[in-house]
Amino acid sequence: MRRNVIAAALLGALAALPAAAQDNYPSRPIRFVVPFAAGGPSDIVARIMAPHMQQTLGQPVVVDNRPGAGGVTGVDVVAKAAPDGYMFGIGSAGALAISPNLGRGTPYDPVRDLAPITLGVLVPEPVVVPAVSPYRTLQDLITDARARPGALNFGTTGNGSMPHLAAEQLRAAAGLDIVQIAYNSGGQLATAVLRNEVQLGFADLPVLLPQINAGAMRALAVGTPERLTWIPDVPTFRELGLPSVDASNWHGLVAPARTQPAALEALRRAAIAALQDPDVRRRLHDQGAIPGGNPAEEFGAFIRSENAKWHEVIQRNNIRPD
Repeated sequence: MRRNVIAAALLGALAALPAAAQDNYPSRPIRFVVPFAAGGPSDIVARIMAPHMQQTLGQPVVVDNRPGAGGVTGVDVVAKAAPDGYMFGIGSAGALAISPNLGRGTPYDPVRDLAPITLGVLVPEPVVVPAVSPYRTLQDLITDARARPGALNFGTTGNGSMPHLAAEQLRAAAGLDIVQIAYNSGGQLATAVLRNEVQLGFADLPVLLPQINAGAMRALAVGTPERLTWIPDVPTFRELGLPSVDASNWHGLVAPARTQPAALEALRRAAIAALQDPDVRRRLHDQGAIPGGNPAEEFGAFIRSENAKWHEVIQRNNIRPD
């Protein structure tokens, strides 16, 4: 009888250990995984947010760059990490919504294996033409493309990239026959537009904005629900009667699935507090990004909807990874 009582007491104490450990969370540094090299968009967002999150959490938040496979490698590190709250990461639209639907997919399921924290930033994806282009409006481009099937080229950063999928949305919505020319980076794509090697292209706003402001290229439309403060004269696709063209890049914070609830809630509070800070928002806006900070449930629904949207585009166009 005495042995049974002691055993029961020990089991009760062991069962209480995880809860007790979470009572003083965090008690050591936390790793913030960035699945790209230093200096890229995800890295910039993380390094702007990390100091503010550190102040809220009371422990160092260490940015840990784990590049590879277009962001998939780093997100997989997060998905397979211990769910104790001491590792979380930032994933792009590519790693969380596009790559899972391309080819053989990803070694993780973005819905099953990751817990959403919040949307970090939305990065608009305008369609642009070179300054020498005769197209003053999107309708000018559409009219000419319809009159000359196969004559116009559009630039992308490869099969399944956001610029490619955005152009496929436009091609389907407007009934266009235009030809893809792939480049290795957003910078090369922007240069190709400037040189009129391609007649149009989509890309992240931060890549294009300096050239738009300099008058070297012209933005014809944006895929966001509302017009952008950076280029307020540029209409949305919705305004132009093409609401199905709604492509935007984005970067969101995720943790391993089944992360301890108290730790996950602490990470959420710290991330949202950072994204609501006026200085953080200003710095992200200066990068050409729209700051996020939505509830986890809303961000989780957004990830699911983005997966469904890009799955449909990829399947309809039989897109395969490069």
